[in-house]
Amino acid sequence: MAVAQSSSSSSFSFFSDFGLLLYLKELNNNELYKFKLLLKDTVEPGCCPIPWVTLKKAKREKLANLMNEYYPGQQAWNVTLKIFGKMNLKDLSAKARAEINCEWPRDRTGSREGNILEAIGMILQEGSELNLSLGHKLHSGLLQGAARAVKPEEIEPMEVEAQELGPGERTGYRLQVKENLTIFLENFVQGDPADIRLELCPQERQMFEHLFDVNVKTGKEPRTVLVQGPAGVGKSTLMRKAVIDWAKGNLYQEKFTYIFYLNGREISQMKECSFAQLISRDWPRTEVAIETVLSQPSSLLFIVDSLGDLNFAFEEPEFALCNDWTLEHPVSFLMSSLLRKVMLPESTLLVLARLPISERLTPLLKSDRYAKLLGMIEDEKIRYVHRCFGDRKLSTRALNLLTKNEMLFNMCRVPIVCRMVCACLKQQMEKGENFVASCQTTTALFTYYISDLFAQVEGGSSSLPNEIQLRRLCQLSVEGVWTMKHVLYKDQLRKHELTKLDISKFLDTKLLQKDPELENCYVFTHLHIQEFLAAIFYLLKENWESSDYPVKSYEDMKLLLGSVSYQYSHLTHLKWFLFGLLNEARVNQLEQILHFKLSLAIKQHLLQCIEMLANSDSLRSPLEFMDLLHCLYETQDEKFITQVMQHFPNIELHICELTHLPVSSFCLKYCMPLRTLKLSVTTIFEKIFSAKPENEAWQRNRSQILQSWHLFCSVLHVSGQLREMELFYSTLHEIPMKTFYQELGHPTCKLQKLLLRFVSLPVECMNIFSFLHHSKTLIHLDLKESSIGDIGVMLLCEALGNPQCILQTLRLESCNLTAVCCPSLAKALTRRLSLIFLNLSTNDLLDVGVKLLCKALGNPNCYIEKLSLQSCGFTEASCEDLSIALIGNERLTHLCLADNVLGDNGMNHISVALMKRQYTLHSLVLRNCHLTSLSSGCLATSLLQNKGLTHLDLGLNRLEDEGVIPFLHLIGQPSCNLQDLELMGCAVTRACCLDLATAILDSPNLRSLDLGRNNLKNQGMEALCDALRCANCTIESLGLEQCGLTSACCEALSSSLLNNQRLIKMDLSQNNLGREGISILCEVLGSPDCKLQVLGLSMILFDKQTQKLLESTERNSPHLVIQSHTNDHHEEESWWQCF
Repeated sequence: MAVAQSSSSSSFSFFSDFGLLLYLKELNNNELYKFKLLLKDTVEPGCCPIPWVTLKKAKREKLANLMNEYYPGQQAWNVTLKIFGKMNLKDLSAKARAEINCEWPRDRTGSREGNILEAIGMILQEGSELNLSLGHKLHSGLLQGAARAVKPEEIEPMEVEAQELGPGERTGYRLQVKENLTIFLENFVQGDPADIRLELCPQERQMFEHLFDVNVKTGKEPRTVLVQGPAGVGKSTLMRKAVIDWAKGNLYQEKFTYIFYLNGREISQMKECSFAQLISRDWPRTEVAIETVLSQPSSLLFIVDSLGDLNFAFEEPEFALCNDWTLEHPVSFLMSSLLRKVMLPESTLLVLARLPISERLTPLLKSDRYAKLLGMIEDEKIRYVHRCFGDRKLSTRALNLLTKNEMLFNMCRVPIVCRMVCACLKQQMEKGENFVASCQTTTALFTYYISDLFAQVEGGSSSLPNEIQLRRLCQLSVEGVWTMKHVLYKDQLRKHELTKLDISKFLDTKLLQKDPELENCYVFTHLHIQEFLAAIFYLLKENWESSDYPVKSYEDMKLLLGSVSYQYSHLTHLKWFLFGLLNEARVNQLEQILHFKLSLAIKQHLLQCIEMLANSDSLRSPLEFMDLLHCLYETQDEKFITQVMQHFPNIELHICELTHLPVSSFCLKYCMPLRTLKLSVTTIFEKIFSAKPENEAWQRNRSQILQSWHLFCSVLHVSGQLREMELFYSTLHEIPMKTFYQELGHPTCKLQKLLLRFVSLPVECMNIFSFLHHSKTLIHLDLKESSIGDIGVMLLCEALGNPQCILQTLRLESCNLTAVCCPSLAKALTRRLSLIFLNLSTNDLLDVGVKLLCKALGNPNCYIEKLSLQSCGFTEASCEDLSIALIGNERLTHLCLADNVLGDNGMNHISVALMKRQYTLHSLVLRNCHLTSLSSGCLATSLLQNKGLTHLDLGLNRLEDEGVIPFLHLIGQPSCNLQDLELMGCAVTRACCLDLATAILDSPNLRSLDLGRNNLKNQGMEALCDALRCANCTIESLGLEQCGLTSACCEALSSSLLNNQRLIKMDLSQNNLGREGISILCEVLGSPDCKLQVLGLSMILFDKQTQKLLESTERNSPHLVIQSHTNDHHEEESWWQCF
């Protein structure tokens, strides 16, 4: 223990041990960083500077140690005082000098023993989220580094100037707050197996200490912090403990002079008053006047608990709110003014809200920061279950079942729900009943739980609620779930004709409980109880046929089914329970205990609603569809699931949570018409394969997840109609990947098309293509953007050489391939007779690799018909080899050489080969091959000899007018069969447009012409319009994107559109047509004589009036679609479409 003495040396001894750290903790994070920067540049005689690498990362305690090490003795403090001076921290510097010289008041002597809490360095950014697990006494240890908390008796009162308020001046309020909240918590936690502590633990205190840290981006402290968490997770308990800690002198002593705890339920029952009156009820007579307190708002913290229970509409406009805390107003008006920072804007708000937060309350919150309390983590849940059971053997059996139901085990993160679950299981075990079934679904367990509650009452002196009473409570429940109101006030009970006698029966059955602080106010034992009763409401109605009277929102099943979890999470468990109660066994179980009949008429109504949603594509989103699967899983009704799944032959799923696997695998096996499955798997395998150390919980999760994955993959052979599957943006790791490929090789797997796009393949799984030996149906394999690499392709090529392999299409775009794999590919091309399509785009094969492929391409045993070498990094050095291959290959019909630097010399080599191929080549893509007019003549001449060519792409080559004219002469020849010509970005000008117009009229076969990104101007466009108006013009698609057109050419365009009966697609995007030009076009577009079906225009670039005109034109012309781009030049929209 160090005690302050009168001597300077003794005083400094204290500072060398503790004082420096104390004063470093006075600095906020911005000030601390500035302190480090100044320290870095500080040089003291005989001392070495602290290395910046070490200094930058040092926390406060480490920094204090470093300073004492590098600046021994009094030098450390001399340096500190100098830097405080440079930072203009005059008060802090003066305070420190007084402490060193023992000039503080004599009553401040005493014990300075106690560990200083180490800063955890967690700064919450604006809009960022802090996820915490604070499960009562059980803690995850997410916030590290704290020793024991400073004891109350170790806290000394702050010294303040005379006019300021200090916590030491008045103690009446603190004592009153501490006493009231302590009594409440002691009563509240009685009987809880977790043995909740009544004080903050170090982790909790650290969270609060850093909750209001300065935002490093704005340099300001947050004035409003929102803390959210599921119902029952312990938010209110935690905040009450924090207020008690403040009252004891342990928390926020230098930050907040007063903390006010405002309970949303209590406030909702209050009448009109002033804000000063609202917070000062039972204000101690010995305390400072409330007016004095409110006159210093920057030192006040208001904790608003149970935000969702504020039973107000909050419809007041902000300009009408009040900033005067002395005026009387309705309480709703006062709370709206406080929350929206009109009342006492300099004060700090800490707002507690249940997840999710109501839309009604969202406009109130201007949160600078928010944190989320998640509840107990897995280890905490396991310990909690052991405490609830007491008997280790029984609790182990229960845990084995609970952990196999991820949804149910997730719900156990809330202590009260965990207690309910354990109580249910314990009773069944003691009775010798089959408790395995009760853990199968969430609905099953809660059905057992409700049955047990009623059974306990039935065997006693109290009577059970009758049918009328339960009907009224169920309706009250469903209305509350939909509107997110979970507190039952006297007026609501009266509205639903529930008397005190009725309420007493619900209290006896433990469906309801009294609010511990308010009279005539009740809450459900837990939110899930309310949701379960709300689900029963739907089984009380026997007629779900359409009626004349308006349907209430909570009776609209299409609205309920369409409410996806990520938008309407407050309805999630209601849906689960509703679908779970479609199970006849569950209904029979409830009927036995309720003593009246329930109706399953809702079942057929739900089927009809799902069919309507499926036909309207309302459930096509992967997240929406996963919601439906969760609901179906709850039913455990094979017949019902089969009836629902027949409406979904094409399914897309995103599996990113542990619950997704068992749910989707269970439901998919009943999807008989399933033909295509698109799947993304993220997160789950990363978690189980990266967890360290490999503890028991990790092993259990791993085994369970892999088992679910195996069941999911079995869909590949169980579903007899499945023909196409795409796995995209996924990371599977070795074991799940092997499972996947084993199922692909199953004898009954009938998959024809497999796409593994953007999939991370583990190195250990490169030899996984053995399934190709066994598959009798797979003809299409797409590995685009997968990490297969050279080794994987070489192993794939070995599988292709197997006689049993019937693969026809292989796509290997962007697979990180090099010339290393080309010998294997070349060998496969000559051995695999079935392979006719190969896409090697965007791989660094270079000239070395392409030359190897050319040898195979010219082999008579090569059956490739369609080949893409786009962006493979080869040059004119490969063109002679490619020319020889083309001459020797009589089967190739489609060739893409785009984005390679062929140049004119290389193109001349290829032209020689094309001249000798008269009929077989149908499509040739030479986009961005660095061609000029020097190679145009030779290429055009060769193509004239090739009478089978129908598609030619010369886009993004700087041919200019001189280079384009030979091709225009080509398409004008009677023997030319070219149908699609792409000249986008070829530096064509208006001078060439007369030749273009002539070619259009002379060509009997040309259907599509892309002239986008050429500087045609209005004059050039008018020449083209003359051709378009002619009756013998065969053009159906015309690209004019970014051609320098204005409104001046719109009259000519309009005339062409009226007279041309074949033009159905035209792109005019990125031209400055203006409102005037669009008006001219819209007059024609609405005419029945205009046959245009697709118009390329970016509406967003026009003013609002023009946008409305375009929208109106599109709406009134059923045949017309206006879109941003008519051709994105993706593979599906470009030359591959010609296949």
